[in-house]
Amino acid sequence: MKTPLRVAILTPTALPGVTGNAVTAERWRRHLSQKGAAVLVIETASADPRQLVAELDDFHPHLIHAHHVTRAGALILHPDVAKKYSGLPFVVSPAGTDIYLCGEGGAGREKVESSCARARFIVSQNPATTRCLQDLLPGLRERIVHAPKSFSWLGTEAFDLRTAADCREGDVLFFMPAGVRPVKGNLECLLAMAAAHEAAPGIRAVFAGPDLDVDYSERFAERITRSQVFANWIPRIPPEAMRSAYEGADVVLNHSVSEGLSNSLLESIAAGRPILASDIPGNRWLARDEEGTGPCGCLFNPGDRTDFIQKALRLAGDRKLRESLAAGSRRRAANWPDPAEEAQALIEIYEAALEGRGRIERVSAPLSDAPL
Repeated sequence: MKTPLRVAILTPTALPGVTGNAVTAERWRRHLSQKGAAVLVIETASADPRQLVAELDDFHPHLIHAHHVTRAGALILHPDVAKKYSGLPFVVSPAGTDIYLCGEGGAGREKVESSCARARFIVSQNPATTRCLQDLLPGLRERIVHAPKSFSWLGTEAFDLRTAADCREGDVLFFMPAGVRPVKGNLECLLAMAAAHEAAPGIRAVFAGPDLDVDYSERFAERITRSQVFANWIPRIPPEAMRSAYEGADVVLNHSVSEGLSNSLLESIAAGRPILASDIPGNRWLARDEEGTGPCGCLFNPGDRTDFIQKALRLAGDRKLRESLAAGSRRRAANWPDPAEEAQALIEIYEAALEGRGRIERVSAPLSDAPL
C-alpha cells in the first residue's frame, strides 16, 4: 500500500484568522485531505524557528509547502531549521507582497531570491504572476510551475453587511475585505472614498480585515474615526460568513499595489459582485473580459486618485453597469476550476518534487508569452 503523502503547509496566518492566506491554506488542507494526503497547517506569524522544528518533528512531513515567501518560506533558511530539514523537498508559492518587495529591490529581495533558490518548485496561480516571477527570477525560470486557483466558501453563516455599514435605502455600498497593511492600500482607498462620498453622499464604505501593520493600522484607524459619516472598519468577519457579506455589497474594492491572485476578488466574483480594482498585473486577468464571459469590473490607475474617484462615482451612479458587471462575474465563476482540480495539480507538483523531477508538463507555467 502506498504511504499517504504528508505535507506541512506554512502560512503567515491560519484559521481562525481572517486573511486570504488563512483561507487559501484551509482550502488546500481540506481538498488535499480529501485526496488522501495528511496535511498540517502551521501559522508562521506566531512561530519561531525552534517551534517550527518541533512541529515538523512531531508531524514527519514528506514535503514542506510555504504559502508566502518572506513571511513563511524564509523560515526554512534559518540555521535551526536548515540544520535538520535542509534536505526535505520544499515548494513555495510567492505572494503579491513578495513580488512587490522583490521588484522594489529592497531588503526583501535577497530573502525572496534565497528562499526560491532553495525550493524545488515555485508555484504560480496566475499567468501575470508567472510573468513577473520569470522577470524577477530569471535563473529559476525552469522551476516556476502553474497550478489553477480555485475558491470555496467556508460556511453559510449570515452577516448583514448593510446594517453594519449603516446603509439607508438607496445607498451604494463599497466593500474592501483586506488585512490592513501598506501593500493593500487600505488608507489610500479610504481617502479616495472620502472624496467620492463628498461628491455622492449616498456612497457608503465598509473595510474588513485585521490590523497587520501596527503603524499603518493606527493611521488607518484614526482616519476611520474621522470618516464615520460614511465608512466603517470591521476587523473581523467570520470566514464562515464571508459569502453573506459579499452578497450585501454593491461593489467590491481592491486597492493593492501588488497581488498574486487575490482571494477577495475571486470570492467577490464568485458571489456575483462587480469589482473596482487597481490596474496591476495580478488584477487585470480577473477584471477584463476573458473568453467572451464579459468584464467583471473596472480597473483604475493606482497612482491616480482622480481615476479611482471617477470610476467609483460611475459605478455608484449606474445600476445597469453594476448589473452587467455582476453578470460577467457569475459567468466567469461558472468556468473556474473546482478545488479538487487545484488540489490535484498541487499533488502532481509535490510528487515531482519528491521524485526529483525538474519539469511537470501538465502544470508547467507558460513562459515569455504569459499574458498581462
